[in-house]
Amino acid sequence: MKNWQRLTLCAVAGGVLGVGGAVWSVRAAALGAPTMIGPWVTGSDYGSDKASRYTRAVVALRGLLALPASEARYYNAATDDSGAPLDGKCRYRLSGGALPAKWWSVTLYDPAGYLVPNAAGIYSVGSAGLPGSEQAAWQVAIGPERTGGHWLPTGGTARFELTLRAYLPSDGGRGNFTAAQLPRLTRIGCA
Repeated sequence: MKNWQRLTLCAVAGGVLGVGGAVWSVRAAALGAPTMIGPWVTGSDYGSDKASRYTRAVVALRGLLALPASEARYYNAATDDSGAPLDGKCRYRLSGGALPAKWWSVTLYDPAGYLVPNAAGIYSVGSAGLPGSEQAAWQVAIGPERTGGHWLPTGGTARFELTLRAYLPSDGGRGNFTAAQLPRLTRIGCA
């Protein structure tokens, strides 16, 4: 093989690996930031003019209309509390209390960032739908079949992710919620 052929082959291979790595990195990202709090991942530069190119790429790909941190905090979970990937054939309990925000919602997505189709037509649960008696301590069942109470169906997808949105945080978005404030995500069992 001639020298120019080796150089061309190396340049093409490098380009493919570089672009492939960048695409994988953006697709695998959770909100474009590395701050982990238990199973939840968040960031601080989305929704601002200080957002990095990486964060902007993740927000563009994932379809988030990222509001500034003073208006909404975003937390994403792709694993349960034990670190195992979220599996659509398993059942989970999402449990939490009052969040330091005006209201919140949790939405179930596939790994590409799309809502998971399901026969019940349920895609999200939030504080606005909870009775007053449950605001301080609430639970949501997550799984392929309803088990009673509040429920987020997994729609039979192999993997899924959860996005928690906390609107109008009480600290004006200056800091992250603590592990004690964020909901727990416990695997109950698998089919």
